[in-house]
Amino acid sequence: MLSFSPIVHSFRKAAGMPSLDIEAAATEDWTIAPATKRFIRPAKFLPHHLDRIKGTEFGSVPEILKGFRGNYETTQEATVGYRLKNVDLIDGVLYGEKSSRSLKPRRRRLPIYFRPQASAKGALFESWVGNRWFGNWLADDCLTYSLADEYGTPITTRPITRGHEPQYARKLELKPVYVRDVHFEELIVFRDRGHNPSKKKRADAVREKLIASSPTAPRHPGVFILRGTRGDHRVLSNETQIADRFACQYGFRMIDPLACSVDDIVQACAGARIVAGVEGSHLVHGISVMPQDATLFVLQPADRVVSFLKVLTDRQGQTYAFVIGEGTSDNFQVAWVDIERTLDMVFS
Repeated sequence: MLSFSPIVHSFRKAAGMPSLDIEAAATEDWTIAPATKRFIRPAKFLPHHLDRIKGTEFGSVPEILKGFRGNYETTQEATVGYRLKNVDLIDGVLYGEKSSRSLKPRRRRLPIYFRPQASAKGALFESWVGNRWFGNWLADDCLTYSLADEYGTPITTRPITRGHEPQYARKLELKPVYVRDVHFEELIVFRDRGHNPSKKKRADAVREKLIASSPTAPRHPGVFILRGTRGDHRVLSNETQIADRFACQYGFRMIDPLACSVDDIVQACAGARIVAGVEGSHLVHGISVMPQDATLFVLQPADRVVSFLKVLTDRQGQTYAFVIGEGTSDNFQVAWVDIERTLDMVFS
């Protein structure tokens, strides 16, 4: 049987009609964890560095500045489960009768599809951002996995094969069922965007599993996680020199995650008082296991400032500090004097 869902959704979008998420097709929904209030603490930063910000990602400049300045109360969304009936998964997109959700970019552009012969039931734990960025996969999707495991059979549209993901999957005992084009007689999805106490508890459980499965070191001053030139451009031209000074003056360890196993990373970060590095997904290695009272120290280019990692440290009750460099994301530098002055604020 043919389905015209892709073209129907395209026409709705072209006509300016509201795009309904797949949650709109739910036959049942329930609150897993209620919405809660949280006080957002200010980050540690040199005040004039806010004036250096020329561009932001994943939020407007005012939104990013508000998060950095803190000192306000916010509402963290509830975690909600949704039960769906008769949903098609085609080319990475979930289709209901009048709703959809993209899990990854489409590969095929045909405006119609044949309804899948295969059928399944399960609970989806993956997200668009988790498929795009490793940091979101580890910080978000891996936490939603425990919900999928509780309410059904965890399913995913892509094998867990990239980079360090297979090692994390083994340590966290992730055993999802891989599906491609399929018709779901019943599907459970989650709205798990709110960083409420339930999500913190699941993050704590991930940390405990990782520490229990890897050798760990006693408390030490800190670790600098190298970024290099991989991923979306945030190239700190004096990164090696900065890492060396962290090591020489403060006793930090320096690690390159591309050259390390997850065991190596956990051993380096689980006892660190400070985890430092250029902003990016690779720092989530450190956030996932650093102690409750640790600080994340982030170096950022002025034209691509992001506050996502502060959201994670806010949730865990940890400290977030940052320095804005000079230059662009293709080539920026950070002055050591700015790092020292910001570290003084962290230590005070």
